[in-house]
Amino acid sequence: MLPQQLFDVVHRRPFQPFRVVQTDGTTYDIRHPEMLMVGVGAAIVGLTLDPTSLLFERTVTLDLMHIIRIEPLPVPSQSQGNGQGGA
Repeated sequence: MLPQQLFDVVHRRPFQPFRVVQTDGTTYDIRHPEMLMVGVGAAIVGLTLDPTSLLFERTVTLDLMHIIRIEPLPVPSQSQGNGQGGA
């Protein structure tokens, strides 16, 4: 993938969460633009256990040559649930 293509997706406004798919089938979900930094030949992904967190726990570096596609992620509806917990 060309760096400008990935950069444009990350900086699209409004931001739309997406999944990065690599040649080996590995995927990374990018839920916040702050969790992906694009360089000339690589991208750094911030990984966290909590998908709502903006603070990464570790990072992984991806070679842009191994990114075969990006896929949109569904955006959770603001109206899901009644806000009271339980079922």
